[in-house]
Amino acid sequence: MTTSEFPPTAHRGCLLATLRVQYPDALADRGFRLLHPESGDPYTDHRRHLVATCRSIANFAVGVIVDGPDWCLDAAEHGLAFLEEAHRGDEGGYHLVVDAEGTPIDRTRSAYGHAFALLAYARAAEAGIDGAEDDLEATHDLLENRFRDAAGMLRSDCDPDWTEREAYRGQNANMHACEAYLAAYEATGETEYLDRARHIARTITVDLAAETDGLLWEHYADDWTHDFGYNEDEPRHQFRPPGYQPGHHVEWAKFLALLDRYETAIDAGADDESAPGNGWYDRGLELFDAAVDAGWTETGFVYTHEADGTPIVPDQYGWALAEAVGASAALAERAVARNDTDAADRLQEWNRTFLECADRYRGPAGLWYEKRLAADDGDGLVAPDPPGVEPDYHPVSAFYECWRSAHERQSNNRPFATATTDD
Repeated sequence: MTTSEFPPTAHRGCLLATLRVQYPDALADRGFRLLHPESGDPYTDHRRHLVATCRSIANFAVGVIVDGPDWCLDAAEHGLAFLEEAHRGDEGGYHLVVDAEGTPIDRTRSAYGHAFALLAYARAAEAGIDGAEDDLEATHDLLENRFRDAAGMLRSDCDPDWTEREAYRGQNANMHACEAYLAAYEATGETEYLDRARHIARTITVDLAAETDGLLWEHYADDWTHDFGYNEDEPRHQFRPPGYQPGHHVEWAKFLALLDRYETAIDAGADDESAPGNGWYDRGLELFDAAVDAGWTETGFVYTHEADGTPIVPDQYGWALAEAVGASAALAERAVARNDTDAADRLQEWNRTFLECADRYRGPAGLWYEKRLAADDGDGLVAPDPPGVEPDYHPVSAFYECWRSAHERQSNNRPFATATTDD
């Protein structure tokens, strides 16, 4: 089989096709509705989750960024109105769940949800939507004043009066805060946002991971000591399962590739071997390889595993595969920029493998299912339960990263060489 790089237009086409499946059926009179991957019909549940609202805004804003149709802008602005009118609380912060009319159902001030609010405004700001940059700055201030702890990280979920609900710190919420700060930097060029992303990334993927042989643990006490017993009796917890998650390892690998891209650009011309950009690429490769070695099954990634690679939950989530698509593209671009030819070829081959696997998660309506069960459990497809938090945000993010990584290579006149492998 002869393999070569997909052109940027192919990835842009996949991104816009993914959005087109959502539009206009995902739009309600107010906010967005989750669509079923088999029928394409909206769920009858009328709850609106903050994370889903913000992810949908980010999705359609990305459609604007890649110069998509006018309806991308219309949908992003539609979502921003609902975020501000329904999710935003009078007492500050954002309600986690509201109904279709905007009445609060769950007033939790979620660290995870607020990280996505920052992402939504960052993407909207980059898309040039009026007022989004002001909202981005205000949300950053909110995170600084209400969620940033003594370690410079996000603390845990709070009540509406900002009383912390438990002495807990989570890798996941902080990872998405890093993502949002990277997007904020992309939108504004403000290095304060890059500094925040860098600090979170180094804390999670370097400092704390040094205590777990380089792997990324999910759960910590409020002093950032590892809590290895957290939720050990709930292996299938939706957001906070015990064990190591290959999907988060590849997701972090993508973010470290972006840090390498931006910090290398800042440090261009410097000869200092200790320059900040010089460690992210290698660490990103380590996390990518760890995820593939312990979690890849030829049809997807196991959800969680023990430190020795023994699966805990063998279910294969679509989001993890999508993140692997984006990570392999971003790391491959950095490998080419660093003249690491062997890694570039290997990563590009993984990118193609992951893309070819994506059809296993796409339903008849063109939307992605949440997961596939392991082969021993029937290999069946499972749709998300409402209210749902995944409006195909991970696939859109994957195609976006493939698109801009390809453009990054082209702008630097660094195309991949065509590789030939046996079929």
